[in-house]
Amino acid sequence: MEAAARWGLAARGAIYFLVGLLALRIAFGDGGEQADRGGALEELAAQPFGAFLVWAVGIGLAGMALWRLSEAAFGAAGPDGHKPSKRLLSAARAVFYAFAAYSVLSFAAGEKGSGSSDQQSRDITSRAMELPAGQWLVALGGLAVAGAGLWIAIRAILRKYHKHLKLSAMSRRTKQAVDVLGVSGGIARGVVFAVAGAFAVQAATHYDPDEAKGLDDTLRTFSDTPAGPWLLVAIAAGLALFGVFSFAMARWRKV
Repeated sequence: MEAAARWGLAARGAIYFLVGLLALRIAFGDGGEQADRGGALEELAAQPFGAFLVWAVGIGLAGMALWRLSEAAFGAAGPDGHKPSKRLLSAARAVFYAFAAYSVLSFAAGEKGSGSSDQQSRDITSRAMELPAGQWLVALGGLAVAGAGLWIAIRAILRKYHKHLKLSAMSRRTKQAVDVLGVSGGIARGVVFAVAGAFAVQAATHYDPDEAKGLDDTLRTFSDTPAGPWLLVAIAAGLALFGVFSFAMARWRKV
């Protein structure tokens, strides 16, 4: 499980780092790729030994799902790891990473998937709205995602990740560097989640699935603000830094 956890954290880091780089290209007008998991996999596959790298990321995410599942079943590391709330959160993460691993491994096996994250978000929103009380379900889902984004950002600001790190094994400068990565990366990741959730709520309010946005469209909206492309640059850099932070977690996290 320790090997699965560390491999999974590194795989997550690779995805976020590449998404951040793709978003930076968009901000500077030099990129037509999708700044989402699909775009990151396309970028990875284009590198030397790309097929091997994509398989490695997919297997890593599968390992992450297994690790989170083991936490749900047996409890996580730490004094409060056996609390029901912690186990439930680990179970939810296990499901999320299982779907992510399936998506990446399907891509590695030659399947192109169901399109960009933007189209997937619109399709899921449209199908959800067809259900009884579907408009409310979409709104509640959007609020949950937005709330998760705020939770992620606040925890990053408060450096809650410290309790998961082997701080005694890190030098002072390493701790400072990890804090820069963890705080800036966590804030950027939280902001993206919060904005994506807000778009889902807007789609439910207007009963228009096309207003739901995936990761790529959410990132592109940052360049349409009064701050221009520079807000997108800041968010993109933050996502790339979160990728590097995930590499640090792979090295020093308690599992």
